Amino acid sequence: MSDSDSAAQADLTPSDIDAAKRVRDAHAALRAELGKVIVGLDDVIDQLLISIFARGHCLLVGVPGLAKTLLISTVAQTLSLSFNRIQFTPDLMPADITGTEVIQEDKTTGQRGFKFIHGPIFANVILADEINRTPPKTQAALLEAMQERQVSAGGKKHVLEPPFFVLATQNPIEQEGTYPLPEAQLDRFMFLVKVEYPSLEEELRIVEMTTRPMVTKVQQVLTGKDIMEIQDIVRRVPISEHVVRYVLQLVRSTRVDDENAPDLVRQRVAWGAGPRASQFLILGAKARALLHGRLYVSIEDVQKVALPVLRHRVLTTYGAEAEGYTSDRLIQELMDLIPAGKNEALRDDRLPNVLGS
Repeated sequence: MSDSDSAAQADLTPSDIDAAKRVRDAHAALRAELGKVIVGLDDVIDQLLISIFARGHCLLVGVPGLAKTLLISTVAQTLSLSFNRIQFTPDLMPADITGTEVIQEDKTTGQRGFKFIHGPIFANVILADEINRTPPKTQAALLEAMQERQVSAGGKKHVLEPPFFVLATQNPIEQEGTYPLPEAQLDRFMFLVKVEYPSLEEELRIVEMTTRPMVTKVQQVLTGKDIMEIQDIVRRVPISEHVVRYVLQLVRSTRVDDENAPDLVRQRVAWGAGPRASQFLILGAKARALLHGRLYVSIEDVQKVALPVLRHRVLTTYGAEAEGYTSDRLIQELMDLIPAGKNEALRDDRLPNVLGS
């Protein structure tokens, strides 16, 4: 372990270790409860929980019928949080999300005044269903809430009660009546998670579960206070300097104008990732380390969260798309190009598990 690792470990208190154990146990309990309703989607569930524990927002992209909406609503039930679903449609207006001011009369004095009526955005978990089906003007109503955790209306700021998450879904194949999310909107999402078709065995279980009489209730595992405590411990997880430098090298190498960008990027990337990608890579890696019973971060943690963090922040050129280069393929090849060096000593299987079994 390097000197920077040891110094960072010294900042951890026994209460931090106890809190980290609770994170690991909570993760196992959440997976067990979600397994009562959701079949498969193990990686999707882990990425969704990582984004929540890292205080980020998550966008799930997949064709209809893959349980995206069911997954998010079930997660909200297990987290004992207030939950609102907003169905995005072409005629949805910004005030339908944030709320609006109405004139209200005081019956005792007869005086009239404006009162702000909260919209559905005022909840802990917001399911933005089919977020790309509403025009950019309405999509933009989410920007302040996602970034600042507040809503401005009538010259006043209305703070959103923490914890606050926007968990959105998007259909990648339907084009009619849709409005692609602007890059500024996409960048607010920590993860873009792809939801794939189930395997044969998983689909068999899905069919069996959903075509027979059954009533399944999930138990509440975490409260809002628990989640905020987990978010705090995630930020206190130590990370060594060379892991941070690996993150910076990965992100900066996606930028065409960077002097160290490889030919792969110069020839096939139109726009690279910004500093927010570095922040989310580190936070996501910290959260993943906790979920796997460790109190410091490995290179493998970074690599496991790289695709959901970077795939919507690295834009390929039209020529690259014609060659069959997706963002995922480019990011994976880029990670293969970046030498691990001394980072090889920090693989998951070589790190001590300070939390025990």
